[in-house]
This record gives sequence, C-alpha cells and structure tokens, in this order.
Amino acid sequence: MSPSWRDQVQVFFAPTRVELARSYRGIKPKQAAKVAAVCERALGLPAWEQPLKQLDQMIADAAGADINITISNSFVRYAVVSPQTQIATPAELYAYAAFHMHEVYGERAGAWTLSMSAWDPCNGGVCAAIENALLQRLNELTAQRKVRLKNIVPYLSGAFDQWRKRLNGERIWFALVETGHLCLASLSNGVWERIRNQRMLQDVEEELLAALDQEAILFSGRKETVEQVYLFAPEHPGLALPSDCGWRIIPLPTESMLAPLHYPSAAMTPGMEN
Repeated sequence: MSPSWRDQVQVFFAPTRVELARSYRGIKPKQAAKVAAVCERALGLPAWEQPLKQLDQMIADAAGADINITISNSFVRYAVVSPQTQIATPAELYAYAAFHMHEVYGERAGAWTLSMSAWDPCNGGVCAAIENALLQRLNELTAQRKVRLKNIVPYLSGAFDQWRKRLNGERIWFALVETGHLCLASLSNGVWERIRNQRMLQDVEEELLAALDQEAILFSGRKETVEQVYLFAPEHPGLALPSDCGWRIIPLPTESMLAPLHYPSAAMTPGMEN
C-alpha cells in the first residue's frame, strides 16, 4: 500500500484517558469523529496498563494505518542537556544525554529509552525518556494490530512545537496542565533553561501558581513584577490565576492556530465515550 493512501491515526495516551482521531485516505479523504474514553487505574499494575487495553480496543479495525502517539507527560521524564561544543557524533550525544539523565534521576534512568530534541552544541537541548517496558508494549500492540507506529511524541514536545512561533519574549514560560499533572518549561533567548514535570495532587490553581513562583526564583534568583506565562490546559478550560499574583496568562490555543484534534479537551468523567 502506498504511504500516501494509508489511513492516519493520531492518539493521545494518558493514565486517565485515551483519545483517538482518524483520517481516512483514498479518492475522497474524510475525517472520522473523534473517539475518547476514560481509564481507571488498576491496583498493582503500571499506570499505562489500562490505557494500553483501551488503545487495543480502539485500533482493532485500523490494520494498515499509520499511527502517531502523543504520550502524556505523566509517562515522560525530561532533562535539559547543557551545551557541549566538543560533541561531534550522534553516539557521543546519546552518551552525553544518558549521563545527564543519570545525574538527575539516578539508576532508574537505566530502564528508560531516551530521545533528544534538535541539538545545538552551543545552546544544548532537551532529553525525554519513557520506560523501556512501555515502549516495548506499544510496539507489540501496534504490530499485533498491523498498524505502523510512526512516532511517539512527548506531550510537552508536541504542544511546544505546535505554538513555538507564537511564543514571544526573551524570557518564556510555557505551562502544560493535564489531569493530575503539570509540566512547566522556561527558556531564555530561545535556549531551554529548566523543565519541571510533576504531579498535581490538590488545587490546580494553587499548585500552578506555587510552581511558577518557585521556578521564577530558581531561574534567575528573582521574579519580575509581572511575568507572563503561555498556558495550555485543555482539560481545565476555566483555569485562571488571581489578578494580583504577578503572573499574566496568555491562553493557548489561539484562534489562528488550534490544538490538534486528538489532544484532550474538557475533562471527562468515568464511562464517557464519544
């Protein structure tokens, strides 16, 4: 089958939900309705076990299609890899990134598969990692369903790239909020500085504000009177910060650049499916 005639399946894969958008190719291409389902955590099993079972059901009739998976930040670990002008080969870059991940996360990083963002030896880059076991299961599942797994994209990477051209300023804050999780990135003059990736256990507004204030101090030792933060929080459409908190939210998506269809929208309740 010619690649240009393959159906395209886009998936958002998270502990609490799986969302799928499918495009049918052919003489008359068409976009199918989005499908979304909630997943409940099974005690004693990895957080990705139930989403895998749900994904298996959702692609049961997708043989022959290409599939791209955006994976929740809950399943990803990040580290900013500092500049190193002496790196000359991909093997040296991988070894350097692995060293950074080990420095940040310890021995557990040995059980992860690593990937690097575009690398600039003068500006550094970002390393993302997921568990080897999860990657293996995703490969096995897609092979069994006879779909071609083209790409696995960390949620932070995909969302940041989606709106990269809309992010302005010498100092950029980019916050990505999903159910039970916050990922907060900071850049200075286009160079990645820090990535904070954490669970959110209580009040989303309070935890976002606390994380922003803490990261502002760690970033430069001080906080500007008013900072602006680009916020993508599709599962929390009403999320706002107090007007006097020192932060101004710039909401994403924009009217001229919408979110990909398979990205999560409003929070779902157990049993919901579209």
